[in-house]
Amino acid sequence: MTALTTSPGVDTEEQAAMRSSVAGLLDKKSDPAAVRAAMASEHGHDPALWSTLVEQIGAAALSIPEQYDGAGATWVETHLVCEELGRRLTPSPLLGSAVLAAQAVLASGDEAACARILPGIAAGEQVALCWASEDGWATPGVSASGSDGDTLSGTAHHVLGADTSSTLLVIAITGGGVGLFEVPTETSGVTVTRVPVMDPTRTMARVEFDSVTATPVPTRASFLPRLRAAAWAAISAEQVGAARSVLDATVKYTQERTQFGRTIGSFQALKHRMADMYVRAETAASLSYSAAAMVAQAQSLGDGPNSDEAAYAAEIEAAAAKVYCSEALQWITGESIQLHGGVGITWEYDAHLFFKRAHGTAQLLGQPHEILGALEVAAGL
Repeated sequence: MTALTTSPGVDTEEQAAMRSSVAGLLDKKSDPAAVRAAMASEHGHDPALWSTLVEQIGAAALSIPEQYDGAGATWVETHLVCEELGRRLTPSPLLGSAVLAAQAVLASGDEAACARILPGIAAGEQVALCWASEDGWATPGVSASGSDGDTLSGTAHHVLGADTSSTLLVIAITGGGVGLFEVPTETSGVTVTRVPVMDPTRTMARVEFDSVTATPVPTRASFLPRLRAAAWAAISAEQVGAARSVLDATVKYTQERTQFGRTIGSFQALKHRMADMYVRAETAASLSYSAAAMVAQAQSLGDGPNSDEAAYAAEIEAAAAKVYCSEALQWITGESIQLHGGVGITWEYDAHLFFKRAHGTAQLLGQPHEILGALEVAAGL
């Protein structure tokens, strides 16, 4: 059994070139030593690498329309960048800013907010999306009140990159359901506190709002389904990259580790386990890229006919991808730890970092059982 470096088999020529460019950059600037250095740094990521990703690859601008200074690419291009970042566990603002925050603005459908916020994100400015309560993402942790409905109070938990962001976008409970609000991070009454995390490759913060006046962003009925679809799809892409990488590392290790005078990778029982890991990784990739294609299709329709129906369909497919890829990566990384033996949990090897990323991303934006429960309720089951 040889090391696996397969592509998903869906790249166009242009996408393959982009994947190669991203992979080449990350191989040079985000090797295991660089990842560990970024984890321990003040920002929790390498600002120089982020600048290079933004300026040379255009990573932050890919899925932002050209009229807002973006690249006008499809969602699939952003998806493959997420996969390559996940493959190396690269600490990066991409998911928090260029995916969650940018997609929240795009999902709102408000042209004024898009024109005001998206050019900065496309240029690499970091914007954080505040959403979850202490119990998770089902109900926002912040509420909007006041005569104009623009005063925010409460606490948002598990916020990606809030401590390095210049602007906060807040999903808050309103009288009519949920709304989206814009707040500069330095606004009086806003307190951002970085919190300890299980996955050291990703920073999170708690953001408290004490009667903070915010700018409301009008949203459409399909706002949350559009946002969840893109967010879940992006997380699944990271999980696919991580699954493939930790599988490659496991295969390599079993080809080098000897026992009873033979490499352990030659033992049939271990071959079967690695074959099962491969099947789950590739199945996860298929579902993840199916979700990406549906997100891209829904976004291509804009506000046209059937756009909301496409957004709801993409949400369901992305939910399935998030659930399956979360469970697959947790299982694959668990197998990797086992096949590495005792060294799998030592600092010198990456297996334990992939294991932590697996369990961290499984929790992010809803645990698998929560997402499945919500889908069952929506389907009337």
